[in-house]
Amino acid sequence: MQTIIDNQEFKNKDFTVKPLDLGEYDNCQFLNCNLSAFDLSHYSFIECEFENCNLSNITLLNTSLKSVRFINCKTIGIDFSRCNPFLLEINFSSCQLNFSSFYQLIIKGIHYENCSLQEIDFTETNLSNAKFINCDLQGAIFENSTLEKADFTTASNYSIDLELNKISKAQFSHEGIPGLLDKYDIKIQ
Repeated sequence: MQTIIDNQEFKNKDFTVKPLDLGEYDNCQFLNCNLSAFDLSHYSFIECEFENCNLSNITLLNTSLKSVRFINCKTIGIDFSRCNPFLLEINFSSCQLNFSSFYQLIIKGIHYENCSLQEIDFTETNLSNAKFINCDLQGAIFENSTLEKADFTTASNYSIDLELNKISKAQFSHEGIPGLLDKYDIKIQ
């Protein structure tokens, strides 16, 4: 039986020294916390916010993330594809997500704002209506992904194969056109 923790604030905690109790966290805030390489398998976070936290290389096997926001967090090398997909809803603002994976997830409407998304795996991910606002997507993998109505107008450094992805009504800027045609090895002037 899991512990239920409701409406709590965790501030300046190092959970690598004293572990976070396994449980369901509802409406909780984590501020300036260190969870680096922590195993959050089977935890549940509902309407929680992580701000200025180090979450790099955490394990998320069957972890529930329902209406969870990450703000200014270091979230490098996380395999989000292992999360519990039921009601999965996450958003990121000013986060470093490099080398993470969202493989095969359905994360329609997800917002990434001012994030570094380098070397991210979006293979077979449903990103319909996603927003990539001022995000760096250098080396991000989009293969058999659903990008319908996604907004890339202020994103940079992406390379998306139009033949391998569903992109109907996706939005791109003029500056982003080379990232849609780079596989053809042509020069655009």
